[in-house]
Amino acid sequence: MLSIVIFLFSVPSLVFCQPFSNFQKYDLPSAAVGPFSIAFDSSGRGPFTGISDGRVLRYDPVQNSFFDFAFTSPNRSKAVCDGTDNNDNPTRGAICGRPLGVSFHFRTNQLYVTDAYKGLLVVPPNGRLAENVATGAEGVPFKFPFLLDVDQVTGDVYFTEFSSQFQLSQVQHAIDVRDSTGRLLKYNPNTGETTVLLRGLSGAAGIALSYDRTYLLIAEMTANRVKKLWLSGPNAFTTVDLITVRGRPSNIKKNSLADFWVAVNTWIPGPTVGSMIRVPSAIRISGTGGAILQTVDLSSYYTNTSISEFQPFGLGGYIGALRAASLGRVN
Repeated sequence: MLSIVIFLFSVPSLVFCQPFSNFQKYDLPSAAVGPFSIAFDSSGRGPFTGISDGRVLRYDPVQNSFFDFAFTSPNRSKAVCDGTDNNDNPTRGAICGRPLGVSFHFRTNQLYVTDAYKGLLVVPPNGRLAENVATGAEGVPFKFPFLLDVDQVTGDVYFTEFSSQFQLSQVQHAIDVRDSTGRLLKYNPNTGETTVLLRGLSGAAGIALSYDRTYLLIAEMTANRVKKLWLSGPNAFTTVDLITVRGRPSNIKKNSLADFWVAVNTWIPGPTVGSMIRVPSAIRISGTGGAILQTVDLSSYYTNTSISEFQPFGLGGYIGALRAASLGRVN
């Protein structure tokens, strides 16, 4: 967890732009790109991340390099897939896979993965081929599974479908037409049932379950907001728009008992007429009322590049990005 000045918690309306002093890159294997989401197992090993050629990698600090941990497609071959970018190639993505969200269930040490082309999968503790556990809901195949979080008590998996009309390769078009067919879903590993919790989401992106398991936060990328869904109590299964952000929110990660980190990408005018520059940042928000507690500008590390996730770790965090050739870490 990031070290925060104590009085920050007593003045939740204040926003601090706190830069990190160190930035480190963890290079992916040759030609690989797109470490989108980050996870650590129950023993703290990792980071694990899914990349655009269909592999899930695990970082080995002794060797100072990544190695293959798992893959999401039974048809995948290293000769065809290794080093490819399947973000924009659905034909090859259907063969190789494209893992996006990764999250462990610590009790079983199983890694759950959302793959843009394959659905929701689970990787056994020793890795290798992931098993499909959900490929659709309500009789309709998934179009664009996106991100997820695991309830560590029940083992239930909450995950998003960015759109039920457009694929990963069409994500910019989905945003441009303001598609609102995204869904929030829950997979029950005990029954194998997948249920739809919310419909009509505008670019359903990141998701995080609160530590007390009473609510979920869901990012709507197209609508520039974070929504809160109560899971228990008098407001159970009702929603509220928690915060509207300046930019497009991506993944959400828990930080402490009641606050979360959200990866946000903003566009500002560039140096030439009509040009735009991406400005990536991480904001820490209160899950209680949505106040912005901290803002960290990451543009000096990711110049004109969108980030997908800020995963808090120790006194800093790891950074994922759809197009990057390395995983970033700040502290």
